[in-house]
Amino acid sequence: MTLMDHLTNPVVEKDLKQIVTTAALVLSIFVAGYLIHVERRAAVADREFSDWIHDNQLNDFVQFFFECGIGYIDGLVHFDFDKSKTFLKLPLEQRVRLKQVTNELKEKAVLRTWLMSKGLPENYLERLRSVGITNIRQLRSLSDDRLESLTQHDPSFTEYRDLMRGVSQLKNSENHVQQVEDEMLLHHKSGFVPPGSYSLSAFFFMILTTVVSVAVSFWIMLISRTQNVGSMFNLSNLSKKSLYFLTGQYDVAQHTKVTWNWDEPQTVGKTMTFNIRFFHKNGKPYPVSNTDNITVEISHGGSEVTKTMTLGGIQPEEVNLAKVSFTVHKSGDYTVCIMFSSRHIKGSPFTKKFEAGPIDASKTGFMNYTSTVVCTPDKAYPLTIEARDTFGNLAAYKPDQNNYFKIKVTECGTKIKHIPTTQIFYNARQKQLSMQIKMERVGCFQASVSYGDINLKNGDFNILVLSCEDLSVVEKNISKSHNIWYEARLIEGNNEKLSKPKKVYIYITPKQLKLKEYFLKIIGKRLYTYRVCPSTKFVFSGYSNQLNCPIFTIDDGAQAPVVLAAKDRSVIAATFTKFLLRNIGGSETFQDKQTFFYHEVRTLHQKRSYSSTSLKIDRSKLLQSSYKVTKSFDVSDWCKNFEITFIGEEGLDWGGLRREWFESVCTYLFDPSLSGLFRRLSDDSQGLVHPNSERTDEDLKIYEFAGKIVGKCLYESARGSTYRQSYRQLVKARFSRSFLAQLIGLRVHYRYFETDDPELYKTKIKYIEENDIEGMELTFCEEEYTAGQDVKVIDLIPNGSKQAVTNENKLQYLDCLAQYRLASTVREQIDSFLKGLNELIPDNLLSIFDENELELLMCGMRKYSVADLKTNHVVTGSSHTFRRVLDWFWTIIGSFSDEQMARLLQFTTGCSQLPPGGFAELVPKFQISPGYTFNTLPTAHTCFNNLCLPDYDSIEQFHRSLLIAINEGNTGFGLV
Repeated sequence: MTLMDHLTNPVVEKDLKQIVTTAALVLSIFVAGYLIHVERRAAVADREFSDWIHDNQLNDFVQFFFECGIGYIDGLVHFDFDKSKTFLKLPLEQRVRLKQVTNELKEKAVLRTWLMSKGLPENYLERLRSVGITNIRQLRSLSDDRLESLTQHDPSFTEYRDLMRGVSQLKNSENHVQQVEDEMLLHHKSGFVPPGSYSLSAFFFMILTTVVSVAVSFWIMLISRTQNVGSMFNLSNLSKKSLYFLTGQYDVAQHTKVTWNWDEPQTVGKTMTFNIRFFHKNGKPYPVSNTDNITVEISHGGSEVTKTMTLGGIQPEEVNLAKVSFTVHKSGDYTVCIMFSSRHIKGSPFTKKFEAGPIDASKTGFMNYTSTVVCTPDKAYPLTIEARDTFGNLAAYKPDQNNYFKIKVTECGTKIKHIPTTQIFYNARQKQLSMQIKMERVGCFQASVSYGDINLKNGDFNILVLSCEDLSVVEKNISKSHNIWYEARLIEGNNEKLSKPKKVYIYITPKQLKLKEYFLKIIGKRLYTYRVCPSTKFVFSGYSNQLNCPIFTIDDGAQAPVVLAAKDRSVIAATFTKFLLRNIGGSETFQDKQTFFYHEVRTLHQKRSYSSTSLKIDRSKLLQSSYKVTKSFDVSDWCKNFEITFIGEEGLDWGGLRREWFESVCTYLFDPSLSGLFRRLSDDSQGLVHPNSERTDEDLKIYEFAGKIVGKCLYESARGSTYRQSYRQLVKARFSRSFLAQLIGLRVHYRYFETDDPELYKTKIKYIEENDIEGMELTFCEEEYTAGQDVKVIDLIPNGSKQAVTNENKLQYLDCLAQYRLASTVREQIDSFLKGLNELIPDNLLSIFDENELELLMCGMRKYSVADLKTNHVVTGSSHTFRRVLDWFWTIIGSFSDEQMARLLQFTTGCSQLPPGGFAELVPKFQISPGYTFNTLPTAHTCFNNLCLPDYDSIEQFHRSLLIAINEGNTGFGLV
């Protein structure tokens, strides 16, 4: 029987078709598996490359990478920039930047490959980076002690030997290091190589294997069969859908379309929405659901932006639709990555630009601000303005008829207006304005700069216009810095107006301003001393015809103000201002003073070693053991780098344990429920903390230790501000304003009760301040209960129990009450705290800040975590519409600034401050409930910390309503 006779047998023909069909399916599975494998590896490599671009903020180079055919990390590592014409066309600044980050990537790749060649796990890469080793050359400096610490988790010492041998080889010669670098770079692979290289052979091998299997099965069938076979099979009858079924989603990513529902560039402050539609390769809609692997990531400045994504819809035309919304409050480039099945869609990542909004005067202010400007007539003086929008973005200046910068000037002590010659120059690139003002005559003036009808945030200042001769005198005073004195007349002092002005002399040095009087022209008596710091203010009051000279007031916030008259008033004030600016770094803004403060602290301790010193701490007795181990430390020891070891715990301190120790010690020191050193002045569990007046003398050493801890935190922050990524060690506490004021030497007055003891302020202080008290029978004394419940009378002034409080002296009574409650009873505790603090931070550096700025310096700006709020809140209501609004709520506040979060918190709870433990300690919990209205403003019940959200047509409408509510009604009352 011939072969054709076998092939024409109907039975053999049937079996042959089954074999071929099976083989075709097997081949399809192999091909599909290979494609899926390649797709996944491509997705991982693509994601790795995209993350690298985003982390290094290289979105501007995406087009360059595309033109050079670079799509993966491997391609970038092996790319020769010097031979690329496309690269040479880039600006020099971009070429330098790109080479820098690429070299860092190559160093990391070489180091990873070298570790793998030594059989070491990849986690050693992070361990080496934590000790400052980022490339293979730095391995040569690795000491034996550090080698041992890096491998201490391995009891077999195998990894230690392997690492030690490798490092020893690198130490032999420089040429060997270069050779190793070239070899490691040659063999580096990130885990994916595109099809067409080594993976192509694997693909052909699978096809060959399948063909051989079919041939073997065919000949086995021929041997076992003797019947004739009819016609040969036809592969064209196989279903094409089977192959597409296995890889049907592969092309959806490449046929997805995005519709941006706005024109570029848009301004910030809006909710932006874009649509994504998914299609099969044949153009038919691809129905999307929650089971599909659809990922949308929106980032700005390296941070992810919260978004809301809705898949599908009720209408038939919405089956392939994904609707994404996000809010924009920061200007700049936003990167939108859209992926389907872990693969970027066509065109992803996208870059969308957003511009700053219109100028907001309350956010706009002067750079290098000074409260007193010193100039001469007919010479332009430049004032630099940095314009910002409502959200703090640098805003472009676009003058119109209603909104423009203008200056109002009046002569001090009078209402006479002056119109200086003013010119404005705008630097569009830096978005800064230079306001050039030219005064016409000598004098003292008050100026106010506004945008539209609203003053700038620091738009009020004084202008001292000196003659050229007087300015020369001021410059001479600054250069000699000593023996500077002027004659004056004392009109008022110690809150008493003198019947006859007293002749005094004003002495000015770079650090102090002193008032003296002389008896018999040789015996001097010091009357008042003021520090040359921002808290010492000059108030200009006009001209005295009786004394024939101008009048001014000096007030430092610690002593009673004094009123003086002096013909050289302008020279005195100008000399003081020049010394002040030199003492604080040339500017009175907080950011500039903070930079100057850090520089001066580093300079002060620059000769002290920052070598490491080990502290062994018993966690069960954290405060006691911390105090004991540092008890004998001098200033040099406190300036060293602390390496913390908790007794009985494993772990090396590479910074994390030190930060944990600082936070834990601050918690124990300043939490009233733990050490008892500090207390709250009211029964509010979330109130500010103040030194405890009931502590014993033995606790004064602990107060001194607390001051040293705060000083150490400030010192660490000063050192950290020199690094590329600045590090700040913040103090975890919420100090009372009166305590902070006393740290910088300010006078305590009754207004501090408003923040420190709100209940007393509302029930007593405010009532006395605003009402007639003649019938209250108050005297200048305070009654306190002793341990035996006996009443103890404390005189606030000498014989205070016999002096009545009247409407004329009631403010003096309130100040005396504040002095007693907030200062006198805790004087020793504050002095001990300052003694420890001033060991590291001198008093003259602290005094350049006010009490609010001091809190920012020590404790940092309050950060509000949306994640913390998500974890610690209560939701009442579960309807579909409310859940939709709730999703929008998280999307909107995800882009809120700290100021906006503070306003939201104040709107909902009545207070912008959180307890030390964050939202977790808020009592009652932050509650979100439906408002049962439609398209109205959100409302709040502050007594219950309850935020009520109405229903809205769209997230855009909700966004506008929420911003109006928290900005216009942030005291928590309901708005409709």
